[in-house]
Amino acid sequence: MTIEDLAGYLAKRRQPLCTTYRGREICGMPSSGGVAVAATLGILEHFPMSDYAPSKVDLNGGRPTVMGVHLIAEAERLAYADRDQYIADVDFVRLPGGSLTTLVDPGYLAARAALISPQHSMGSARPGDFGAPTAVAPPVPEHGTSHLSVVDSYGNAATLTTTVESSFGSYHLVDGFILNNQLSDFSAEPHATDGSPVANRVEPGKRPRSSMAPTLVFDHSSAGRGALYAVLGSPGGSMIIQFVVKTLVAMLDWGLNPQQAVSLVDFGAANSPHTNLGGENPEINTSDDGDHDPLVQGLRALGHRVNLAEQSSGLSAITRSEAGWAGGADPRREGAVMGDDA
Repeated sequence: MTIEDLAGYLAKRRQPLCTTYRGREICGMPSSGGVAVAATLGILEHFPMSDYAPSKVDLNGGRPTVMGVHLIAEAERLAYADRDQYIADVDFVRLPGGSLTTLVDPGYLAARAALISPQHSMGSARPGDFGAPTAVAPPVPEHGTSHLSVVDSYGNAATLTTTVESSFGSYHLVDGFILNNQLSDFSAEPHATDGSPVANRVEPGKRPRSSMAPTLVFDHSSAGRGALYAVLGSPGGSMIIQFVVKTLVAMLDWGLNPQQAVSLVDFGAANSPHTNLGGENPEINTSDDGDHDPLVQGLRALGHRVNLAEQSSGLSAITRSEAGWAGGADPRREGAVMGDDA
């Protein structure tokens, strides 16, 4: 990398990706995070998710149901399979059909939803067939991301995810600012064992794939977009997608308020047999590897390999109600809800 490379860098403005779910319009970044969130929701639209709401709902969201976790994890496996296979810097890697809309097309997602069985987990999903494939490389964990959600008294909103990638980024400071190590978001290996190219491989001038998923939710009707309903997002590397999907389903299908939705047990899956279930949440009994927890046992009976590691979400969410705006901040990090009624 040269000084000329840095001097010639330009931020690019791209159009958001907006889709519908449960009568709302969901708008996110056109990066892999926004696409995977939209695809997951489009798949879940074919299931009666309101039937699988958490039990014993309290301020912390209650206890997720086996089928609720199962269906969301399976939908995420399918969405991650396409994300991993096809999405990278669009200036270097052509999207299927030449557009983001191909991967979130309602007809395509209906066919993907039909691959989900209520009786057993698929383990790992295969990506949709859109011609010459690229290979998949495993994600790299990160811990240097933050998110904030803001709405002002005029109804203007901002949902912002910012990162230096790993904790303390590159460990270099310039004028008090930590420099990031964001290039580690590229896949380390350019080719798979069969020689096929990895979509997110390193190339000169290329931007690494991002899982960020800052999201705006609007009312929606046949007349088009309505008023702003919700603002949310989270840090968490490639698991941001899972955290945001959980929170959206909790608010839109299960009727949880933003604090309940944010505090609810984190769960979900990338495209692997492992299903994440936040062991840091007191609702989950992690003793003896979860052998005494009915949710863990129910998921294992469906073929899930349950991972009980602590989750590192840092969700924030704001929703509109008749009384005004309500917020939720993730107890897993140092976030807070603040407002001014002036």
